[in-house]
Amino acid sequence: MIVCAAAPAPGVGELIGAAIDEGWEVCVLATPAAVAFLDVAAVEAQTGWPVFSEYRRPGEAKRQPAADAVVVAPATYNTINKWAAGIVDNYALGSFAEATGLGLPVVVLPSVGDALAGNRVFGRSLDALREAGVDVQIRCGSEDGGFPWGLALEALPK
Repeated sequence: MIVCAAAPAPGVGELIGAAIDEGWEVCVLATPAAVAFLDVAAVEAQTGWPVFSEYRRPGEAKRQPAADAVVVAPATYNTINKWAAGIVDNYALGSFAEATGLGLPVVVLPSVGDALAGNRVFGRSLDALREAGVDVQIRCGSEDGGFPWGLALEALPK
């Protein structure tokens, strides 16, 4: 699971709990800016894994198991545009690029305001991700106004 620095990020525990309940083993990667949005200790306690936001050092062993699927939520305007353009300037973006290149199931839940969502660049980026096989879930929130975390699990292969 990859978390970006957007307003819903502190609520990612809801998605983590639901994924664990469905039998997924969850590891969380965070963009460097997202770390400040998270209660890292709580996420680590919930998953049993450290939250990763930086590349490992040369010669350092892999730190988490290989992914079977990837959820990117909440995904920001900046991260989506960089991902679609092939920019890999942080560990999370490198992980997106690898998952897409490996053909893993990838689900993305954008968290972008109306002004940025209406930008032509954003639309092109979403189209590019869809062409790469990414399942882009766009909703305006749940009925109670919260972030639609559940869409991620609904879109993953069972």
